Amino acid sequence: MADQRALDEVVEFTSGLIRIDTTNRGGGDCRERPAAEYAAERLAGAGLEPVLLERTRGRTNVVARIAGTDPSADALLVHGHLDVVPAEAADWSVDPFSGEIRDGVVWGRGAVDMKNMDAMILAVVRSWARQGVRPRRDVVVAFTADEEASAEDGSGFLADEHPELFEGCTEGVSESGAFTFHDGSGRQLYPIAAGERGTGWLKLTARGRAGHGSKVNKENAVTRLAAAVTRIGEYEWPLRLTPTVRAALGELAALYGVDADFQDMDGLLKKLGPAAKLVESTVRNSANPTMLAAGYKVNVIPGEAVAHVDGRYLAGGEEEFRTTLDRLTGPDVDWEFAHHEVALQAPLDSPTYARMRAAVEEFAPEGHVVPYCMSGGTDAKQFSRLGITGYGFAPLKLPEDLDYQALFHGVDERVPVEALHFGVRVLDRFLRTA
Repeated sequence: MADQRALDEVVEFTSGLIRIDTTNRGGGDCRERPAAEYAAERLAGAGLEPVLLERTRGRTNVVARIAGTDPSADALLVHGHLDVVPAEAADWSVDPFSGEIRDGVVWGRGAVDMKNMDAMILAVVRSWARQGVRPRRDVVVAFTADEEASAEDGSGFLADEHPELFEGCTEGVSESGAFTFHDGSGRQLYPIAAGERGTGWLKLTARGRAGHGSKVNKENAVTRLAAAVTRIGEYEWPLRLTPTVRAALGELAALYGVDADFQDMDGLLKKLGPAAKLVESTVRNSANPTMLAAGYKVNVIPGEAVAHVDGRYLAGGEEEFRTTLDRLTGPDVDWEFAHHEVALQAPLDSPTYARMRAAVEEFAPEGHVVPYCMSGGTDAKQFSRLGITGYGFAPLKLPEDLDYQALFHGVDERVPVEALHFGVRVLDRFLRTA
């Protein structure tokens, strides 16, 4: 079991990583190297030989391998990203890069997304070194750059240019799973991610005839774009259930003693109450307009107007997504992928999933482990190019008054010290037996 020093170090490392500002504003505006060096130094302190790799200067990734006791076993990838989304200090109760520890809580950008998991990995690995522990299978540890943007400088670069570092890896674990979800009635759910929707960030371009704002213009690019954006925003995507989502709905329905009527999805989700939040965004594809840009003067009709849409599609749903966008944009608006990544699905009958479930149940016997599919995406998409099946498993035991999902990219991001201690114990238990 993880020792006391590991419990102390996970708090220290979470705070220390938060204090290193690795804000990713997109377009290459980020520098993860100081955080990568921080992680590498602590891996080296555990007797490992971390490798630092960059595609772009300052955009640093760290990879290290821990040899297992069974050389015939497949290797396991454990990965976390070092970058974070921007934070406006004026909106926060504390300096978002202070790493302040107050009243048993660690505050700051990255506390849940995902410097907490980075710290857990470091604490567990160092605990193993002190205790002389070796896992059954090789464990490859990776800390990546650029997850909060395109991943081109991070996991994408590693998968494309350094696949040899992940030789033998067949499965991986990372963020967004095994956290406490309180359903409001006293039940505690622990969802483990076994899938992700695909990413389809879109750029829409409408072209028309430029002209004076006072003149009749039937070829107004802004009007054309606005009509397409409205059609996309108002479209009701049909129900599409992947095996992971179907299993999640089935287990939740059984837990709450309701009929799993997949034909009446609205009725089923209503019966699940707050727990419906775990699945409601993953029963269909989606496309949400997020950005608009057109024109330069109020009395000038521009010849071009642009919009951006956050699109997501389920495993097996990409073709439907494409053909639907063709229809919704119409003949006067072109669309293209600004960023495009695959949808993922992982088996629920694997020994690895069973061991994750067992690790959570050992330390949270009052909880109910359920599978779920992430509505967004992680670095698991890029690592899937290497044939690595990804799960979301970053364990945290959270109090009922802390809305974990709202803290992702939110204001006053924070994580309780006790949640970090739980995470270290569960992660240690899982990785020893994985």
